[in-house]
Amino acid sequence: MGNRHLEGRTAWITGSSRGIGRAIAAHLASRGARVVLHGSSVTAPRIAGVPALPDTVREIRSAHGVDAIDVYGDLSQASTVKAVVAQIHERFGDIDILVNNAGGDIGTQGVTGVNAGKPEHNDAVFIGEDDLRAILDRNLMTCIFACREVVPEMIQRKRGWVVNLGSVDGTAGIPERAIYSTTKAAIHEYTRCLAAMLRPYGVHANVVAPGGTMSERFTVSRPIDPSRVVPVGGSLERYGHMEEIAQVVEFLVSDASSYITGQVLRVDGGNQLWPA
Repeated sequence: MGNRHLEGRTAWITGSSRGIGRAIAAHLASRGARVVLHGSSVTAPRIAGVPALPDTVREIRSAHGVDAIDVYGDLSQASTVKAVVAQIHERFGDIDILVNNAGGDIGTQGVTGVNAGKPEHNDAVFIGEDDLRAILDRNLMTCIFACREVVPEMIQRKRGWVVNLGSVDGTAGIPERAIYSTTKAAIHEYTRCLAAMLRPYGVHANVVAPGGTMSERFTVSRPIDPSRVVPVGGSLERYGHMEEIAQVVEFLVSDASSYITGQVLRVDGGNQLWPA
């Protein structure tokens, strides 16, 4: 079965019904981890061509020989997070790895709206209040609530790994996607604070900050430059691939990163070359 160095660990990947989250879940499963995939609801609208979450769970079980389950709920509600974590505990016991991937530059339209849900006025001033709150909740509050529910058990065990998905948008000023960028910058700083708190307990907390990555939503939410759609290898002047993000998450939850915490690791082919 290849490298199974995560065997015996349980990983919960939020926002894993599609895209990067789905790729992370499948990749960690390929390394032997039991995985918990999460979607907002069983009946949530899907991007065309993306399998339903229960189908993904079955695929992962079959392909990688690990146990996998799907859980559902709006993680911007603390009570929902508590209920989901209780469900995971009932099935698997301890949560060893928490990957906070839920998020996106998605307003009240949802992913099936125009431009895959991006707000109409997607800037720092003219964005509507409902869209503003939706993006703050979807990105920042889901991350904080999941950490608040899962991290205490890691502190008690003195063992655990948290990887929060940030973005290169959170390290630069961008006129569009302003609130999304703000939430990602907040996740970067929240993770640094979390890492500082967790150092005495041996619990790791880091950020993976992707650049433009060829997820399903990425390709339908903006114009795509064909010259940047190239395979891995050769030029780094290209879009990233979801598997490249998943491999970095694997590194950060493995023994290979045993002395790394509180870092924001950009995965963008060197597009940004200033300090994070």
